[in-house]
Amino acid sequence: MVRDLSRLFRPRSIAVIGGGAWCAQVIEQSRRMGFEGAIWPVHPKARVVAGVPAFARLEDLPDAPDAAFVGINREATVEAVAALSRMGAGGAVCFASGFAEAQAEDDRSQALQEKLIAAAGDMPILGPNCYGFINALDGALLWPDQHGAGRVERGVAILTQSSNIAINLTMQRRALPIAYTVTCGNMAQTTQAEIAAALLDDPRVTAIGLHVEGFADLRAWETLARKAHDKGVPLVAIKVGRSDQARAATVSHTASLAGGDAGAQALLDRLGIARVGDLPGFLETLKLLHVTGALEADTLASVSCSGGEASLVADTAHGRAVRFPPLDPTQRETLRDVLGPRVALANPLDYHTYIWRDTEAMTRVFSAMTGPEIALTLLIVDYPHTDAADWDCATRAALETRARTGRNVAVVSTLPELMPEDVAKQLIAGGVVPLQGVHEAIGAAQAAVRRSPPCPAPVALGRSGGTTRAAETLTEAEAKPALARHGLAIPRGGIALSVAECAAEAARLNPPLALKGVGVAHKSEAGVVRLNLDASDIEAAAANMPCDAFLIEEMVQGAVAELLIGVTRDPAHGFVLTLAAGGVLTELLEDSASLLLPAARSDIEHALRGLRAFPLLAGFRGKTIADLGAALDAIEAVQAYALANLDDLEEVEVNPLICTATGAIAADALIRKALK
Repeated sequence: MVRDLSRLFRPRSIAVIGGGAWCAQVIEQSRRMGFEGAIWPVHPKARVVAGVPAFARLEDLPDAPDAAFVGINREATVEAVAALSRMGAGGAVCFASGFAEAQAEDDRSQALQEKLIAAAGDMPILGPNCYGFINALDGALLWPDQHGAGRVERGVAILTQSSNIAINLTMQRRALPIAYTVTCGNMAQTTQAEIAAALLDDPRVTAIGLHVEGFADLRAWETLARKAHDKGVPLVAIKVGRSDQARAATVSHTASLAGGDAGAQALLDRLGIARVGDLPGFLETLKLLHVTGALEADTLASVSCSGGEASLVADTAHGRAVRFPPLDPTQRETLRDVLGPRVALANPLDYHTYIWRDTEAMTRVFSAMTGPEIALTLLIVDYPHTDAADWDCATRAALETRARTGRNVAVVSTLPELMPEDVAKQLIAGGVVPLQGVHEAIGAAQAAVRRSPPCPAPVALGRSGGTTRAAETLTEAEAKPALARHGLAIPRGGIALSVAECAAEAARLNPPLALKGVGVAHKSEAGVVRLNLDASDIEAAAANMPCDAFLIEEMVQGAVAELLIGVTRDPAHGFVLTLAAGGVLTELLEDSASLLLPAARSDIEHALRGLRAFPLLAGFRGKTIADLGAALDAIEAVQAYALANLDDLEEVEVNPLICTATGAIAADALIRKALK
């Protein structure tokens, strides 16, 4: 069900239910920001609340309110929400706590939340345990506390479950225009993704920032990502928390590699949502997106009047997904004409201070560095807090560069506090991005690069939802044939059910042979693996193993590289496909990539090429080149098995997949399935 949140977030009338200090703040804050609609306090006894005449009952209001702030206790909140729903109100903010978020301490809280949802019916609600929202575009604040927001004409939207983080973000002094600040509470009815999707309908919203604690409804997130892409509004997220559930399986390497945050990152990648790691970077990325929109490439230019700053920028960008292309002949000619022979021309550029205060010369240098292939030009300028008047030439040159070239230009302070807020606002007004901190600026540029469209295929979930289930592990002898039926190549071999049968089974195979005990996890550690055997060695080797059944196989010859292929069920994010260096390199390299099922072959290949171990497949230092197509076929075969067994699959792993010049064969495999 898609709820209409437009009346709630862009109200023409606001009802404030309750009479405490919180409710008075809601009234005063909306009036202070210039809300032009009606404000109707509702209180059974008070005649006036915060200087505004009050109504005794909701039924006494002149009309159904577009938005209501419900600032009363939790039991009364349920009654008020039911009354608002019957009236046809546009929506409500439920401030009270003590609902599902308190179920560990109060066994009535979950039932009370269910009553609240039922009382709301089709009417949207935020919360409960929710501070509400600030609409700084229209001056509508259903917000019971301090904030640092100011009226804006357009800007970014920020959504978070944390009221404290929301307050702190509104207090930023970075000149970021924040159009909406929304706290989502415990999202009893309306999810964070649904709220963000509704805000996309306001054309004054330039970008949306999401502080995410968990992805409650993956289908809603998929809908949001598609809508944001279609409207050209970029999304950026901070994802906090690590899923212990994803670490539940400990039998395999995959469980470790795919644990924690891998599923969340894979989901964000799939949705085309940029991710940043901290609040300063979050704000700077939103600022960049507000001014420039998504960047069309990962190419940067940097200009500073200090070699130290040029080196700092280059070092900060090292290892990040951004590039500093070399100067082309046209750029060099222009720069040499302005700067003369004493300046070494490069990108990043240290232009020294010869042209300082010459605004025209600075503009010519800055403009030359923009270049047609540069997505963002960084002008490093630190404004002293003692007297910044002499730095006005840099501000004027930055603004003139933007006006002449039409290219994306940012003024970057090396320290966040060396960008005065008044200068930052002046820059934004002229279409230049003020970025505070080199680390934050490089991170923002990386995050702002345009993402691929969201994957059209919905994330594979199965029917199990987010539950954790007991599971059984199939033996290697059972797992390999199951995977082979979906196209995975496995060694030629067979099962011997006793030591005496081993010789007969080995006689029909071509050496060298591998002998493995059946039904033992971590075979190498348990001493139940013997390699490079002849048929005559098999019976004696089996006699020394503490096993009753044996798997005998022809060993794979001509190995070029080894890979790990794994799929784990992450209850929070779907099924995670993990690719990594295989065999003994898995733990040594800690080199892995994760995608969500289903994954396109092109995405699988891109992830595989991103591994540090990929050069081994590509013929490192003149070595044999592996059959990449066969490796991709093997990965797709594992995926095909997983997609065919979603409802009971917990985990599948092939490790190692031995890649040769002519094929890719699974030397070992395990499957964990939920108990019936």
